[in-house]
Amino acid sequence: MTSALNDVELAAHLAETAGKILLQVRESGLFSAKALGKAGDQTANQFLVHALREQRPDDGLLSEEMKCDGSRVGQSRVWIIDPVDGTREYGEGRTDWAVHVALAIDGVATVGAVALPGLDLTLTTGEPLPLPPANSPPRMLVSRTRPAAEAVAVAEAVGAELLPMGSAGAKAMAVVRGEADIYLHTGGQYEWDSCAPVAVAQAVGLHVSRVDGSPIRYNNEDPYLPDVLICRPELAERVLALVKAMPKAAAE
Repeated sequence: MTSALNDVELAAHLAETAGKILLQVRESGLFSAKALGKAGDQTANQFLVHALREQRPDDGLLSEEMKCDGSRVGQSRVWIIDPVDGTREYGEGRTDWAVHVALAIDGVATVGAVALPGLDLTLTTGEPLPLPPANSPPRMLVSRTRPAAEAVAVAEAVGAELLPMGSAGAKAMAVVRGEADIYLHTGGQYEWDSCAPVAVAQAVGLHVSRVDGSPIRYNNEDPYLPDVLICRPELAERVLALVKAMPKAAAE
């Protein structure tokens, strides 16, 4: 059955199935919160890695939970996955965690699926949702444990309400779903944190860029990708200008 899936269908199927596996691991009741996060990460990663190697053996692969041997660098098609985005939230039994499955083609986040298993929802580039109306006042996503100073400053400048939330994928999909309007992150991430969310966000017509306004490129030799802006297009110019005007220390 799965051999005939196109790239979008495969990404969605993998993300949904990994999400179901993760829920089963959590519902087993066999792990403490800390051990649960590790067990979930490793179990979902094994499934995703083996499935992708079976279904797309000629493509490159980058996963948070797998040591990179460098063979993906220079390949045109590279799958970039995060088996559990928001391990803490997953371990605590919350819903604001995600599974990311993305395909970057020539460095561009082209195909993506973000599963939100706790909400029984998967968002993909294949069936983008219509962009809901903007919130008034705008709502800006921040970390639920350590809101970044620059995000708070931008929120104050644009008159936005702060919305604390867990994983990067959950935050990005909150903008896609219209629950929020701005996701600004400058605190350090890796390619697997943003590739699938960026692909899905682009598909619905949201603004996506680095915080200096430049395009986001994937499949770099060093997967560290410290910042991202996902927001409604009408807010992008102002948010980017505000970040640019901040003292360098405040934006790090």
